[in-house]
Amino acid sequence: MPDAASLKQDQRASWDESAAGWKKWWPNFESAAQGVNSRLVELARIKTGDRVLDIATGNGEPAVTAARIAGAKGLVVAVDQSPGMLAIGRERASALGLGNINFVEADAETVVLEAHSFDAAVCRWGLMFMPDLTATVRRIHGALKPGARFATAVWNTGDKVPMIFLAADAVRQIAGLKPPPPDALEPTRLADTSILKSALEAAGFAEITIEPMMVTFEFASAEQFVEFRSELGRAQAMMAKLTPDQRARVKAALAEAVGKFLGGDGRVRLPNETICFSARA
Repeated sequence: MPDAASLKQDQRASWDESAAGWKKWWPNFESAAQGVNSRLVELARIKTGDRVLDIATGNGEPAVTAARIAGAKGLVVAVDQSPGMLAIGRERASALGLGNINFVEADAETVVLEAHSFDAAVCRWGLMFMPDLTATVRRIHGALKPGARFATAVWNTGDKVPMIFLAADAVRQIAGLKPPPPDALEPTRLADTSILKSALEAAGFAEITIEPMMVTFEFASAEQFVEFRSELGRAQAMMAKLTPDQRARVKAALAEAVGKFLGGDGRVRLPNETICFSARA
């Protein structure tokens, strides 16, 4: 495995490179993900006037959802290491007239946070990419007031998350790439709930709850899904390294694989399972 600094540098570059794709596709993505945003806000028990921390905010969620609840008397500090993704979040917040979000470009493992200064914390689909999970969770715990709650979502195993893994599997098969090692910073890294539960307990969190939640992503056609996956995240980075012939073959394989999710109306509906955690500081 590369060292932590190299991993973070690669991650930042990957997210920045796909930021244009995220900006293009965030309405499709967030229409499905909004249910998770709302659930995390509920689990964190965010209320009017709260000071909220959002780690790995990406394009600004669940920061935006939390800011709507916290209101003008509250504040959301939204942290992410990718300036490209933060730019999308700032643009979205501005368009919505939300002046109570402070977007901060920083590494979640080392960001400087005032001790015991937040009423709640959230993180959607970000912890699995942290090289030092324990340090990140401890930093979140230290930033929360005693009794405040933290809520986060991670992905289940690859067979339960076709939105992500149909593309990754197609690329690996056609490019002849080996599967990532078990400890790689992949989306399914925390599918084994005991890993994150242990980290939360070690950081001092209590009253830990774990619940599965379905997230259904919908696309107008198989072709639209292929375009979506080709322009986002790690699939986009992997596709960029392929030859034109390989990219064409991947897209054809992806269109075929997603065919089993086609409805009679020609639309693609992909059910994915996320896992929501909540805990008390």
